[in-house]
Amino acid sequence: MENYIPRLKTKYHSEVLSKLVERFGYKSVMQAPRMLKICINQGVGGATQDKKMIDVVVKEMTAIAGQKPVTTIARKAISNFKLREGMPIGVKVTLRGDRMWEFLDRFLAVSLPRVRDFHGVNDKSFDGRGNYTLGITEQIIFPEIDLDKITKLTGMDITFVTSAKTDKEAYALLSEMGMPFKNKNNVQQ
Repeated sequence: MENYIPRLKTKYHSEVLSKLVERFGYKSVMQAPRMLKICINQGVGGATQDKKMIDVVVKEMTAIAGQKPVTTIARKAISNFKLREGMPIGVKVTLRGDRMWEFLDRFLAVSLPRVRDFHGVNDKSFDGRGNYTLGITEQIIFPEIDLDKITKLTGMDITFVTSAKTDKEAYALLSEMGMPFKNKNNVQQ
């Protein structure tokens, strides 16, 4: 297990890196954009009524990400939402290194094709600094989730953080890695 290298990491170093250097005319391969981390965030609004929902979401997120998430805590009290300061309202996890590459591989190869009526992901969700955020409406697209144990369908946000300076570079990186964007010919500027 020591000499194991994730499949997409190998693909990045052998194929994608040279294509990016050629396409953008970098003087060094170190200028080429690379994946830094993947952040998965899940808000649990119903946790104000049911305290056990957070435990269920933590268990699901651990199965999906392969590492235990951190519980996010409410900073302010909002009476209309029955929310008090210090209450747990969500979970988040940050993946780096081999866990990030493994998650990306499973996400692109297994999970995204399981989305109902899937026609590609939106290519307009870049933030202007080379990061891409994708919203998932149902956690059941992940094969790690046991459908019999689902109590409620919840969504999550997945952010792909890259070292790209522009959205165009990040788009090129993610599409070369296999991200199925809707409009292949509509490259971001």
